[in-house]
Amino acid sequence: QVQLVESGGGLVQAGGSLRLSCAASVSIFSGSDNAMGWYRQAPGKQRELVVTITTGGRTNVADSVKGRFTISRDNAKNMMFLQMNSLKPEDTAVYYCYAKRYMADYWGQGTQVTVSS
Repeated sequence: QVQLVESGGGLVQAGGSLRLSCAASVSIFSGSDNAMGWYRQAPGKQRELVVTITTGGRTNVADSVKGRFTISRDNAKNMMFLQMNSLKPEDTAVYYCYAKRYMADYWGQGTQVTVSS
């Protein structure tokens, strides 16, 4: 069983920055087809992809955050990060850490990000 714990959410003004962290209970990138990433869900909307990264380092980034959000990882510590810059009110959502490990999907509990105008 994989546990994912997010941290770093909060309230920030438009134009500001936040850094989210996700701690995994096991190594995610030990397998070639594994991946981690971030999804978000705004009130009244479906959960949507923000960015993912595979074991090989290939990323998939939502158009809405390109150039503003950056994903990174620390394999030795089983950690993943999301640096969010130039935040906009429309970035307000619950952000979920996601992991795919040996064909199984895992989710964190989510962390709230609120961007005020």
